[in-house]
Amino acid sequence: MRTSTPARAGQYIALLAYLVFLAFPFLWLVSTAFKPPRELGSLHPTWIPKDPTLANIRQAFDEQPLLHAALNSLLAALAAAVVAVLIATPMAYVVARRRTRLAKAVTGWVVVSQAFPFVLLIIPLFLVLKSLRLINSVPGLVLVYVVWALPFALWMLAGYVRAVPPELEEAAAVDGAGRVRTLVSVTAPLLAPGIVATGLFAFITAWNEFFFALVLLKTPEKQTLPVVLTHFIGAEGVADLGPLAAAAFLATLPSLVVFALIQRRITGGMLTGAVKS
Repeated sequence: MRTSTPARAGQYIALLAYLVFLAFPFLWLVSTAFKPPRELGSLHPTWIPKDPTLANIRQAFDEQPLLHAALNSLLAALAAAVVAVLIATPMAYVVARRRTRLAKAVTGWVVVSQAFPFVLLIIPLFLVLKSLRLINSVPGLVLVYVVWALPFALWMLAGYVRAVPPELEEAAAVDGAGRVRTLVSVTAPLLAPGIVATGLFAFITAWNEFFFALVLLKTPEKQTLPVVLTHFIGAEGVADLGPLAAAAFLATLPSLVVFALIQRRITGGMLTGAVKS
């Protein structure tokens, strides 16, 4: 059934409005990051700075240890993404291939766990990390990020596993391959787009996370970038707007770069999973 011209025009208008809605905060952030103080306090703000400056970026780096905090965030995000993918891949294979009550219960628990608020989890996690002596440490934060990312990673990878034809695994079994060999040599290569997409999700989630890092990390040298950004806000709630915007803009760049590099692979994987052989 072909879509009529007015309906198609309405779809394009709705899509354009949605893109504007998504792009507005980022574009305004970029504009603010390069505005001098007199333009930041203007009663008639403009999109494009009249006198663009890099002073806000220099001030941001002078006031706060942004590079060290970014390194902490990078280490935590990369470690969480790698560990979450390594754990979730075999779990997703079992959940997708074994249609048992236990597998269904695990899938249901994955969905329910996403509804838990952060505040409900922070006290138990704090007590567990305290018993393990991992409070105020990056490895402890990585452990929390892995636990938080695992449910969605498991659910996401299980969908990719179901898209792999079981006949390929049956052929490998006929040739004498065991379950582990089949997963590593046959299924895992076909799951590459899903693994990349899941790793990206875990990385971005950990990179942008604020609440757990704020509660668990007390030493300034171990704090992540989202926590350090709050230091640009004074005790009375007055933000140093220029340096804050510049630091926030720099903090968003890694996520944008990572997504831009692998978005084709993610799209290809989604289309592959949508096509039945």
